[in-house]
Amino acid sequence: MIIECCSQERTYLKYYGLMAERFCKMNRLWVENFNTAFNEVYDTIHRYETNRLRNIGKLFSHLFSTDSLPWTAFQIVRLTEEDTTSASRIFVKILFQEISEFLGLKTLKERLLDPYMQESLSGMFPKDNPKNTRFAINYWTSIGLGALTEDLREWLRNAPQQSLKRTASDSSSSGSDSSSGSDSDS
Repeated sequence: MIIECCSQERTYLKYYGLMAERFCKMNRLWVENFNTAFNEVYDTIHRYETNRLRNIGKLFSHLFSTDSLPWTAFQIVRLTEEDTTSASRIFVKILFQEISEFLGLKTLKERLLDPYMQESLSGMFPKDNPKNTRFAINYWTSIGLGALTEDLREWLRNAPQQSLKRTASDSSSSGSDSSSGSDSDS
């Protein structure tokens, strides 16, 4: 009900964030309920109009900023071209710009680099392939949080070397098959 009422306001009212924070800090059951609600909202975010999306994003950013919700909830967010919609990108943008404003960029970056958080945040900072990594870097940079991508940029600089090493070891094990194929292409 708190999320629904907040989403229908013309502009975000901090009152809803404070109320949700209080509920979460009173009883662990509320944390679980808001965590479940975050998952449901993220899964259905494409159905919301921009104003509702903004209000809900600000409500959840308040909960994450005050540590009322565990940051492990971000494990459902996967920032790739295939896995996001324009609505989910807007939602994540609002969410993290608000968190950055509340915590400060330095504290946010420290929180995201915490080794304990790496598994939960791997979808938002993908290192599975260079295409997804580039998309994430471009996304974070376009919303003004490019400083969060230094780790991804470093990984991307080393990724071509790693793939070249793998390709070289693969071609040396297959030997004459790969060299005869390249001769016929010439």
